[in-house]
Amino acid sequence: MWGSVRAEMFKLVRRPATWLLLAVALVLGLTFTYLIPYAGYAGGTGGPRSGRGLAAILPAGLVGNSIGGLPVFLGAIALMLGVLIAGGEYGWGTWKTVLAQGPSRLTVYAGKLVAVAAATLALLLAMFASGAVTSAVIATVEKAPLHWPALGDLAIGLGAGWLIATMWAVLGVLLGVGMRGVALPIGLGLVWMLAVQNLLAVVAAPLLDWVAELQKGLPGPNAGSLAASLGATTDTPGVAHLVGGGQAAVVVAIYLVGFAAAGGLLLRSRDIL
Repeated sequence: MWGSVRAEMFKLVRRPATWLLLAVALVLGLTFTYLIPYAGYAGGTGGPRSGRGLAAILPAGLVGNSIGGLPVFLGAIALMLGVLIAGGEYGWGTWKTVLAQGPSRLTVYAGKLVAVAAATLALLLAMFASGAVTSAVIATVEKAPLHWPALGDLAIGLGAGWLIATMWAVLGVLLGVGMRGVALPIGLGLVWMLAVQNLLAVVAAPLLDWVAELQKGLPGPNAGSLAASLGATTDTPGVAHLVGGGQAAVVVAIYLVGFAAAGGLLLRSRDIL
C-alpha cells in the first residue's frame, strides 16, 4: 500500500493543478476573510472606524477565520482536488497502467485516499499559516494587541477543518470514480455546493419545515455548524448554528466514511473503462 501512497503523493506534488488550486484557495481565503473586511474598516464611508469590525480579523479569531470558508467555497476547491485525483485516471487512460503494476484496485484507491488526506491537511496548514501572518500584520499596523488562540483551540480547529475539507475531497473522489471523468463530476459538485445548498437554506427551509429538518442531516449544513461552533462568523456563506458542534462533527465524519466506502465499492465492482 505504501508504494501506492508514494506514487499518489508524487503525482499530486508534480501536478500543476494541485498548486493552482492551493493558490486559488489562499487568495480567496485571505481576500474575503481579511483584506476586504480590513479595507472596509480602514476606508469605509459609512461612519467612524469600528473596533468591533477590527476585532473580527485580529489573531484571536484565527481559528474561525481559517475554517469559515470550508462549508462552501474552500470546500468546493477541496472537492475539485478529489475529483482530479480519482477522475483524472479515467481521462488520461492510466487506470490499466497503474493496475498492471501489481497492486489491487482497493490498494490503489487507499493510496489515493491517503494522498487526499495529506493534501487537505496541507491546505489547512497553509490557510492557518497565511491567516496568522495576515492577522498579525493587521494587528501590528493598527497597534492592536496580539492575542492568539490557545494551542488546544488551534488543534481542535485544525482537526475540525481537516475533517470538513477531507469530507468534501472524498466526495470529489466518489464523484470522479462514479462518473469516470473530471468535467461532469466537478460541474455537478459545484452546482450542489454553490447553488443547491444555498437555495435549500435561503429559499426552501424558511417555507417548508421538513426541508429545515432535512438540512440538519446534510453534509453542508453540518460542516457549517461545526465551523460556527468554533468561531466562524455566521455572515460567511454556509456557516450557521443549525446543530451542535459535537453532532456536526459526528455527521461530517459519517459522511466522510460513507463517501470513501461508496467510492471503493464502485471501483471494485465495475469495469475500469
